[in-house]
Amino acid sequence: MQREIRLRWLLTGALLSSIGMSFIWPLTSIYLHNRLHISLTVIGVVLLLNSLGSVIGSIVGGRLYDQSDPFRLTLFGVGLTGIVLIGLTIWHGWPAYCFWLALLGIGSGWNITMVNSLGTSLRSKDGRYVFTMLYFAQNVGVVVGTSLVGFIYDISITLLFLIAVILYVLFFIVVLTKFQPASKIARTPSKEATAASPKATLPAANHLMLTTFFFALLVFWLMYQQWSSNLSVYMTGLGIPLRNYSFLWTLNAALIVVIQLFLNWFNEHVNGIRIIYQILFGLVMVAISFLILITARTYPFFVIAMIALTTGEATASPAIPALVNDLTPRAIKGRYQGFVNSWGSVGRALGPLFGGLVIDWFNYRSLFIIAAIGILALIAILTAIWIKTRRDLIRYQ
Repeated sequence: MQREIRLRWLLTGALLSSIGMSFIWPLTSIYLHNRLHISLTVIGVVLLLNSLGSVIGSIVGGRLYDQSDPFRLTLFGVGLTGIVLIGLTIWHGWPAYCFWLALLGIGSGWNITMVNSLGTSLRSKDGRYVFTMLYFAQNVGVVVGTSLVGFIYDISITLLFLIAVILYVLFFIVVLTKFQPASKIARTPSKEATAASPKATLPAANHLMLTTFFFALLVFWLMYQQWSSNLSVYMTGLGIPLRNYSFLWTLNAALIVVIQLFLNWFNEHVNGIRIIYQILFGLVMVAISFLILITARTYPFFVIAMIALTTGEATASPAIPALVNDLTPRAIKGRYQGFVNSWGSVGRALGPLFGGLVIDWFNYRSLFIIAAIGILALIAILTAIWIKTRRDLIRYQ
């Protein structure tokens, strides 16, 4: 009898979900503004509702994972998202689109949390390897989805939503047929679970370290969003064509795939590298990307900055949920994986607003300086907290 979900099916689910969502988020602003003639301010509110929905889905899903049957919860989340996509396929005018997008945020946050939480249950694989592969699968999905969305959008937006529905039907079938071992995940009070039940508190050192990392996630995505929200306007203002900005994201996706393959090999062949060092290295590279932007005026400098940003993103992003997995007992892993996604969602939600305010009050250069200083300060705080707590941290399997 199979005792746990096979990693390949978890990765398949993550891939299908990522492709499906990548058919939605890249076109939201363009569709609402160009087709439905909605103002950019209102579009910002719509995107904020989507992000807040993701926060709600992540937190609720994470808490329920620790208390209920993960198989049924995942089935519910994928089924709900599929139903919402069917509604979006049929009714995608205004204001129905806003309603469906908010619900999609809830479903997306729920599903990501379930997949990550199920990743913590795999005992046959190293946690860092599992989360690196999940991150890899999700980014392959983004590459596939974003590369197709423009072509399909030109044909029919209804066709685009219909394909997303089909992808989630496939995801639902995968969950229904391959995720059943998740029902066997222990929910009975073992020695570990009794010592650290959902009502219990984490060891003080673990709690401090995790809280610091959740704050780091918020700051990381707050700054990262400047690349996807405000940098396009800055670059086109310098006379750089929009297609060159778009190519930066093609480069980003390709580099993530290559870096993830290297990290998998590196972690498999080089033992003893602490996850914290991987995270700190990633944050250093993100800070370097903003330092380059401060003086960037020509396209090659933006390419170099994107290479630094992508190296940092691909190194740090999968390592944080892996570290959270290490520092949380089995009884509350779901709750804390939910926090990983929800804190990141808050950063992504606030990023465009934060950047816009800084640009309105000061200028783009000030934004890049603030971002670089913010990331460097974050590195200093994380290092100090790590040094303070490392001897007292309790690691769980």
